[in-house]
Amino acid sequence: MKTAQVYQDKIVIKDVEDIKLDGRKGAIVRVLGCGLCGSDIVKFKHKIVRDGAVLGHEIVAEIIEINSDTDFKSGDKIVTSHHIPCGECKYCRHGNVSMCMHFKKTNIIPGGFSEKVFVSEEHLKNVAYKVPSGISDEEISFYEPLGCCIRAIKRCALIPGDTALIVGLGSIGLLMGEALKALGYKVFACDLIPERISLANKMGLQAFSSRNLDEFDSIIKEKTQDYGVDCVFMTSGADKAIDTALKTVRQGGKILVFSSTPNNNGYPNNEIYYKELTVLGSYSPSPQDLKDSYELLTTGKVNVKNLTTTYSLENIQQAFDDTISNKIFKAYIRI
Repeated sequence: MKTAQVYQDKIVIKDVEDIKLDGRKGAIVRVLGCGLCGSDIVKFKHKIVRDGAVLGHEIVAEIIEINSDTDFKSGDKIVTSHHIPCGECKYCRHGNVSMCMHFKKTNIIPGGFSEKVFVSEEHLKNVAYKVPSGISDEEISFYEPLGCCIRAIKRCALIPGDTALIVGLGSIGLLMGEALKALGYKVFACDLIPERISLANKMGLQAFSSRNLDEFDSIIKEKTQDYGVDCVFMTSGADKAIDTALKTVRQGGKILVFSSTPNNNGYPNNEIYYKELTVLGSYSPSPQDLKDSYELLTTGKVNVKNLTTTYSLENIQQAFDDTISNKIFKAYIRI
């Protein structure tokens, strides 16, 4: 079978031996396609993974061989996530599921950018769903990233009527906006790229340029009775995103960090102290967050149409390059 493997600064297509079930509980699936996640980009750019690693986890697949106590059967089209928390450790009991050691160890094998993948029985029981008719593979591939957004929103404990600002309108920023809208919150958004701002407005977000931060802050203050927003979702990894967040969040508000910043400059202590800010991080979803994501996508409450650009597995390097250079919003690798 073909796999796309990382080798230094390239993604290389390699033929490897077919993965086998070999009596294990679980399923062998034929991958129909896999979304390219921002975490895949980070691992590739910063050489975090070893040579030969197969990235990708946002898979849509068809079961071709199965040994399971679930209701899944051969021929089913499924969507699944890649990590499962144990539900019992200190992290899980405190709601920090993505810190769970079991969560970190579980994965689909060898990775989503592969013609075939092993999905364990634990995956089938906890984080896999059948794909219903009426939704495209590209749309349902947002199942896991939307789950990440839902978890981030839950961590902020917003109340009805709250306002949110999204800083950074890449695919995750737009997805966060869709999730916030679907859950009933008033959403503002900003970016530096006019095309992204235009698309966000078409999707129903109130989006503006933040190039002139003082002007943008005036807009936000005018629309929030001079308070500022209740919560800022920082979906951009640019260092200036921190300045935007601190400028526009209200006193006593929250900043949700959903990205890594290259220089890791951090937050001015006095801003957090005197404004009584809460700064939160959010990483990966729980099974319940994924269930909520599945329901939002399959009922059409979250719109992800026209966000993806499709590439073949053979052109996966181009997908990485185009994503890194901001030529596209989101790549989907058809396999």
